[in-house]
Amino acid sequence: MATKSIPKVGFISLGCPKATVDSERILTCLRTDGYAIASDYAGADLVVVNTCGFIDAAIDESLEAIGEALDEHGRVVVTGCLGTRAELIREKHPEVLAVTGPNADDAVLEAVHTHLPPPAHHPFIDLMPPQGIKLTPDHYAYIKISEGCNHRCSFCIIPSLRGDLVSRPIGSVLNEAERLVEAGVRELLVISQDTSAYGIDLRDEVDFWKGRRLTSDIETLARHLGELEAWVRLHYVYPYPQVDRLIPLMADELILPYLDMPLQHGSPSVLKAMRRPAATEKVLDRLSEWRAICPELVLRSTFIVGFPGETHADFEQLLAFLREAQLDRVGCFSYSAVAGAAANALPDPVPEALKEERRQRFMALQAEISRAKLAERIGKREIVLVDEVEEERIIARSYADAPEIDGTVIVAGAWEIEPGSFIEVEITASGEHDLFAEPVA
Repeated sequence: MATKSIPKVGFISLGCPKATVDSERILTCLRTDGYAIASDYAGADLVVVNTCGFIDAAIDESLEAIGEALDEHGRVVVTGCLGTRAELIREKHPEVLAVTGPNADDAVLEAVHTHLPPPAHHPFIDLMPPQGIKLTPDHYAYIKISEGCNHRCSFCIIPSLRGDLVSRPIGSVLNEAERLVEAGVRELLVISQDTSAYGIDLRDEVDFWKGRRLTSDIETLARHLGELEAWVRLHYVYPYPQVDRLIPLMADELILPYLDMPLQHGSPSVLKAMRRPAATEKVLDRLSEWRAICPELVLRSTFIVGFPGETHADFEQLLAFLREAQLDRVGCFSYSAVAGAAANALPDPVPEALKEERRQRFMALQAEISRAKLAERIGKREIVLVDEVEEERIIARSYADAPEIDGTVIVAGAWEIEPGSFIEVEITASGEHDLFAEPVA
């Protein structure tokens, strides 16, 4: 008797780490329903494209990916942030089978079931790894603690794409984190749209983990994540007062002394136009206080130059802020209009050439700061996490380095070691982004 083949789904995941988590969740559901995951178009019976729709470049990339999937395969289901603009997708690509928005797992599964029915039985359920399907390397994983955002920043359309803040109960987050660590994950990267606001919508709601009554707030979550045998790294943290309570946890080595804090600008007038929640002078005071408590604290941030109405004086204020803040890792973007954003109606747009000139000046200053801060670590001994093992060197990361966005620690020599291992090294040299080290005997 012929064996019925297992239906196979191809998957394209675009966008930020939060979208990556969405993709992992959908893939896990598909595998649980008995589907196999195809690695290329030729092996797939249907293709799902998880899109990004935040800025014009991301929209173009998503539409191009949908077009490629249609050209190469023909049977395509679209989901993700760009799915909120279904009319745009169908105008460009009317052949798509279905379009769903972000955080719509059930709708994606329904679309897949409709156009590619699942097998009558679920032969792979028992083979599903307890951590689910992951798109990251085995030794680190993103863990999303909430959806949506309560802020209405004038340049951002995330609330219209993903809604207001909806936090996961703390027990659910901790159970997922524990499964990941038990499966071999050595670094948990905590993400959301607004990590420091975690739990505000739950109003100190009590949940349970290992028989303990816990409130769903960021300090309690960080403290208990710190009990697990893994690095815990916090992303997308805004400088609210509750963040003050996280710094002692870093000083006590419960979580990594690392904060990814999108500050966006250093001029009060630009921040007001952006509708950002933090005042510049308060941020500088808070950074000083945090460093006094935890001198090892590493700060990463992102900024926007060329926002509508940004004057020469505003930009000089931004550079002055950068000099005083002495941030470790920084990214900078020229302002790009986003369809549907309130900032589109602001007067006095900055010319593209001037935007780029300011971006280059900004990054040149930050390069000097980053280079000096890395040089201060020469001679220190640090524990690093191995990411890649090459023939004559290993690529690792220290507590100061998030994957894909920060620098690395390069250790020369032939190694018999696996990715995900922790080793102690001594820093011997530094560059603009990376450190070089030797193993401690």
